[in-house]
Amino acid sequence: MDPATFLAELKRRKVYRVAVAYAIVAWLLIQAASILFPTFEAPLWVMKVFITAVILGFPVALILAWAFEVTPEGIRRAEEAAPPGSKTAKGGMKWTALIVVAAMAATALFAFQLARTRKMTPAEVPKQTVPAASTDKSVAVLPFENLSSDKENAFFAQGIQDEIITTLSRISGLRVISRTSTAHYQSAPENLSEIGRQLRVSNVLEGSVQKAGDRVHINVQLIRADTDAHLWAQSYNRELTDIFGVEAEVAKSIADSLQATLSPQEKARVETKPTTNADAYVVYLRARDYQTRPDNLLQDFKSAAQLYKQSIALDPNFALAHARLSAVMSQIYHWFEPIREVKESARREADESLRLQPDLGEGHLALGLYFYYEEGNYQEALRELNSAAKTLPNDGDVGLYIAAVQRRQGHFTDAIAAYQKAEAIDPRNSITLYDTAQTYFGVRDWPNAVKGMDRVLALAPDSLNVKIQRAYMEFFWKGSTAPIKAVLESFAPNLDPDGIVTFSRWDVALIDRDADAAERALTSAQLENFVAPTGIPLPKSYLAGCVALLRNDAGRAQHEFETARPILEQIVMKSPQDGIRHAQLGFLYALMGFKDAALREGQRGAELTPVSKDIVNGNTVQGFLALIYARNGDADHAIQLIERLLTTPFAVDYADNGITLSDLRKRWEWDPLRGDPRFQKILAEPEPKTLYK
Repeated sequence: MDPATFLAELKRRKVYRVAVAYAIVAWLLIQAASILFPTFEAPLWVMKVFITAVILGFPVALILAWAFEVTPEGIRRAEEAAPPGSKTAKGGMKWTALIVVAAMAATALFAFQLARTRKMTPAEVPKQTVPAASTDKSVAVLPFENLSSDKENAFFAQGIQDEIITTLSRISGLRVISRTSTAHYQSAPENLSEIGRQLRVSNVLEGSVQKAGDRVHINVQLIRADTDAHLWAQSYNRELTDIFGVEAEVAKSIADSLQATLSPQEKARVETKPTTNADAYVVYLRARDYQTRPDNLLQDFKSAAQLYKQSIALDPNFALAHARLSAVMSQIYHWFEPIREVKESARREADESLRLQPDLGEGHLALGLYFYYEEGNYQEALRELNSAAKTLPNDGDVGLYIAAVQRRQGHFTDAIAAYQKAEAIDPRNSITLYDTAQTYFGVRDWPNAVKGMDRVLALAPDSLNVKIQRAYMEFFWKGSTAPIKAVLESFAPNLDPDGIVTFSRWDVALIDRDADAAERALTSAQLENFVAPTGIPLPKSYLAGCVALLRNDAGRAQHEFETARPILEQIVMKSPQDGIRHAQLGFLYALMGFKDAALREGQRGAELTPVSKDIVNGNTVQGFLALIYARNGDADHAIQLIERLLTTPFAVDYADNGITLSDLRKRWEWDPLRGDPRFQKILAEPEPKTLYK
């Protein structure tokens, strides 16, 4: 069929008219549905299904228009219909009339919508449709859907959700679930009642974010979890430079909908804009994405710190960015790099945040972390954390850090109770569950530790650290390395952030006395330094020296250790106040046969980090000291220390300095004691109960 004939046939079969009529009627139906569905409290998915059905119906209508025609005699195939100019062909006038009527109806509905919109505030949709049916003021903010064409903007949607939660956390009349608890849910799930039950909340906030250039479109709606009733909804169309007030508007509207009264101080804090610089805000949201990732990797923390610095460079008065940068620097100091520059940066940024905004809860939280991590001043840490709790009554991190300080002080019963309380408030917070599991790990309660880590994995199934640590717990409990090897085999070959996978492959191979497997792990690794569970970056030469010792190749071992020695000595020189680094260097000296230097560094570590001051890091140092005594041939002191550490909290680790029966039975490092009857007696008996208060 030539084009002219085809176009004439389209006209004869009224395909054009059907297309126009369908488009107008479809638009009418969608507009009507956008009004009626919220009125009757229809879930969001109903509207999505309706629009999809209307769109799919368009080609179907065109096919039917081509194939069939309505005639006075009924519906007939188009080939059998009367030719143009006949009586049946004149029925086209009816189609024209139908199109005109539909167009008039569309115009009327458009005019109604326009008038209705002008009566509301700009960019506002119908508000509260159902009165709050309960006095329960609990709310969970689900992940916001990223509707941007550039999927790289996912961090922006996540950041808006995070900032709304942060703003809500300042309102004492609400109970707000953390983003950590809600992160694994879908943006607009169908089973809200089940989610409400899991999170123990009555209300859920859903939202979507669309960022295109310098414009942002945000939709939010507050829903009763048990009934799907829409309590409140609103849409915001903003320039990026005017985005900062949205979080405050959403928070106040939620408080109004749930009848939560804001004090004047809370109202002022909620309405305070963090910055007026759009570029600084976007960079800040990128930094938050890195800072809140679940694996606590050094590379993520460093990326976050660099981005916070960029944000502050764009707006030096951005108090919240100063506070977040301080917290990140404290985390880097505590876990990875306890050096003077990092410590000074953490204090400087915390002080600057509070100078700019004295009542900033995040600033007090950052200063509390500084006193906790850098100074070990627990009284000052608790004072600042309690100040943060007053202005951030719903911030789960504050309660977690208070519990962590109690744990560090050796108040394990109080700490476990605090973690359990935090879990009751925020039941699917993986950080709370992880810290709780680690507390059980520290007191050698293996069943509860494993159970806790399983719950963490259910919420964060991609976390490498959690998978590895859970497998090690199985080893400590039952003595088998099979779970560790199974987990490591499941990882992609090149997946090795901070070298933690290579370190674990090397470590488990040495536990199994498989020197070849340990060497293969090191040979295939791309990195030259591997972050140990203690947070110390150990050079490949140190790990290779241990493999050589296992092979009884003393010459090769000494060569590798001599290569590693200046690196570890430099690490100690950069962090002279860190007891664990002194103890690790002392153990290297013991492996090299430098007995006096080994004992000196081990004892220096114990002086710097006494158990009486820090029960967690203090007992890590004691584990290294026991290894030093053993390698030095001082069985009396080694066994005496081992007997005490077997009943001491947190004398356990995911490396050779851990003191459990499985470590003592399997690790090559303890071989110098194996002929001693006292050591054999320890190994033959059940693991003693860990003593704690």
